[in-house]
Amino acid sequence: MSRRSIAAVNAAMAVTLVLGGCAGGDDPGPAPTNTAAFDDVVVPEAFTSVTMTQIGDPTFPFLGTDGKYHVAYDLQLTNASPVPATIDRVDVVDGTEPEKVVATFGGTALVDPNCTYGNCNRLQNVPNGLLDTAVIPPRESRVLFLDYVFDNQDDVPKAVLHHLHGTGANSPGSRAPAPIDYLITPVDLSAGTPRIISPPVRGNNWIALNGCCEPGFPHRGSTLPVDGKLNNSERFAIDWKRTDEAGEFYVGDKTQNTSYVDYGTEIHAVADATVVSVLDNVAANAPGILPAQDPVLAAKLTALNVDGNHIVLDLGDGVYAMYAHLIEGSLLVKPGDKVKDGQVIAKLGNTGNANASHLHFQLMNGPTLLGADGLPYVFDEFDYAGQVPLETIMAADDYLSGDFLQEKLPEPAARTDQLPLNLAIVNFPEN
Repeated sequence: MSRRSIAAVNAAMAVTLVLGGCAGGDDPGPAPTNTAAFDDVVVPEAFTSVTMTQIGDPTFPFLGTDGKYHVAYDLQLTNASPVPATIDRVDVVDGTEPEKVVATFGGTALVDPNCTYGNCNRLQNVPNGLLDTAVIPPRESRVLFLDYVFDNQDDVPKAVLHHLHGTGANSPGSRAPAPIDYLITPVDLSAGTPRIISPPVRGNNWIALNGCCEPGFPHRGSTLPVDGKLNNSERFAIDWKRTDEAGEFYVGDKTQNTSYVDYGTEIHAVADATVVSVLDNVAANAPGILPAQDPVLAAKLTALNVDGNHIVLDLGDGVYAMYAHLIEGSLLVKPGDKVKDGQVIAKLGNTGNANASHLHFQLMNGPTLLGADGLPYVFDEFDYAGQVPLETIMAADDYLSGDFLQEKLPEPAARTDQLPLNLAIVNFPEN
């Protein structure tokens, strides 16, 4: 996709998807914090003019297709003083060994107007949006998007602290910026383990669009103010889209949904589950047009239909699966139905606020996108077949024209219990 397509078109698609999940069920509320993770964590008492709180529930690492264990979460920073604060660097440190730095974020990793994707622009406006400075004005807030990796599961500490470096008010009586330097905000990294699920689609040449974890693509930065707090239900969501063997997303007339390789693909339950909610009355879009950017189509979008025809499944233990943009009339389930792992439940389409056919899929800790927090997960088995070059996806038009398998591996590698990272090429088992 073009830069406009990713930052504007798909960003609108991702954010409005959040607004679409209003149907069915009560939010079970946040999961309890694993207090044992903080048993040996000491937060030194200090005056902290810049406060820091975690957005959403405690997180936990998952194994990605790069063979590393990934952690991703978001923090809200607030300058609770009358003095401007500047964030120079945030070190993530081991909660029990604060001298042991796990990851460092400073300089262009925080703010970089010349960067569009990657380890940059992690410090953003509230609830999201790029900045041109790391200064937090008095009594204002920012969001900090953090993700980092470990080579081995055993390397992941139970909890981390955040060492903030910069300038701001260093005492209650400060009237001018001065150096600030303190340890704050323990985050539990041992709150759980990723749910192992089967894939929602079958076959070869699926591309993990808008996947985890670095900033720059829509899902990662989809924070919204919900229920009196900031929330990010799409943090680990993926837009699954399929090419043919030539690496093309469509063959023939690009203005017709039926020309797209994935259109009409069967969608599967990822586990034994109970259907919580469905929507099945949204007509198909014309490819290449994002409804939110068309005045006539935008007027028809509502909080109920913005993610198109969709299904929410209750997988048990407070975990829910969300499928969006399905074909009208293709849904084979209704609320209350029990489904089996692998059962066909609908067909992939292009409905709601989407400019091309794809399956938006995610796990979350509640039955609605508005009230839930995104959960990491892994697929039980698939073949990893390489990566789509970032430059290729950035340069594509709104119809996704081009060859997206330029860097497909000669021999795909079998993987188990991993989450495909952004732009991974994946072959899923047929059965």
